[in-house]
Amino acid sequence: MTVRELDAAGIHDPALRAAYARCRELNARHGKTYFLATRLLPVDRRPAVHALYGFARWADDIVDDLDSTATPGERGRALLALEAQLEAGPRRGQATEPVIRALADTARRYGIDRRHFTDFLASMRSDLTVGGYASYEELGRYMHGSAAVIGLQMLPVLGTVGPREEAAPHAAALGVAFQLTNFLRDVGEDLDRGRLYLPAELLASHGVDRERFEWSRRTGARDARITDVLRAAAARNRAVYLDALPGIAMLAPVSRPCIRTAFVLYSGILDAIESDGYAVLHRRSVVPRRRRAVVALDGLVRAVAARAVSRTGGEVPVAGPSCSSPSSRPREAPVREEAV
Repeated sequence: MTVRELDAAGIHDPALRAAYARCRELNARHGKTYFLATRLLPVDRRPAVHALYGFARWADDIVDDLDSTATPGERGRALLALEAQLEAGPRRGQATEPVIRALADTARRYGIDRRHFTDFLASMRSDLTVGGYASYEELGRYMHGSAAVIGLQMLPVLGTVGPREEAAPHAAALGVAFQLTNFLRDVGEDLDRGRLYLPAELLASHGVDRERFEWSRRTGARDARITDVLRAAAARNRAVYLDALPGIAMLAPVSRPCIRTAFVLYSGILDAIESDGYAVLHRRSVVPRRRRAVVALDGLVRAVAARAVSRTGGEVPVAGPSCSSPSSRPREAPVREEAV
């Protein structure tokens, strides 16, 4: 499949093909939901998505790899080295890091604003020194670089049916929605890294503080007030998904099944968290395998139909259930599996 994707995208240089293949490997290994949705895109667009994911994953691993013994200073220097390659690579074509080589090629092919990458790295650097946020406003500034720009990077690859600037706020919102879901799912693991992405103002409004979260994580004991915090955060997250939803119809028809599938699967993590009783401090909630299969099949049907209609120049038919709000689908009995 890698060869087919690279050939379709017109990527023929052996070193560049190897760089894209490395990004695809990172996507397949670490981003199960993301990778599944990417396979619903036309083959010529997939390498670009792999490159964007590979860059984000590479930077995130520098910051968050729990198996690494690197100090914060060493991690910071590694990020600076990555940024230096990002600066030099597109101009000189001499990046030694494969993910940067693939990223530079993708940015050139699709005209992606380089500021989206530097903003992302700025947020990654802040993770080395910032362990919490006082308010949602403060957290939002961090998420601009860590999440909103991911949606903006993707938009030129996905394509739009109207002016790109009209779809941009929805694309940014979807990036934020995905990350808020990650924050909820991974709250326990993030505490282990010394971070909490639930604002202090939210905790205080329910009569708890960070120390109470750390106590619950450490002891395995539950606190109803912590559950209330997590429930409120999930409700806010669902509202962001609703802000993002209109943007799917603004995308190129052949790209909509991919993003619709990611939307349904990622928002489904919130359903899994709710089904698990908001026990995210003690275990990771995942979307049941059966639900993943149903959503993936629906996405595949839509993708095949969209590509067929695209070849004939007609309108894409709407078949099957449309992308519903994040909280409206029927519940299913949870089935444990590997993380989404």
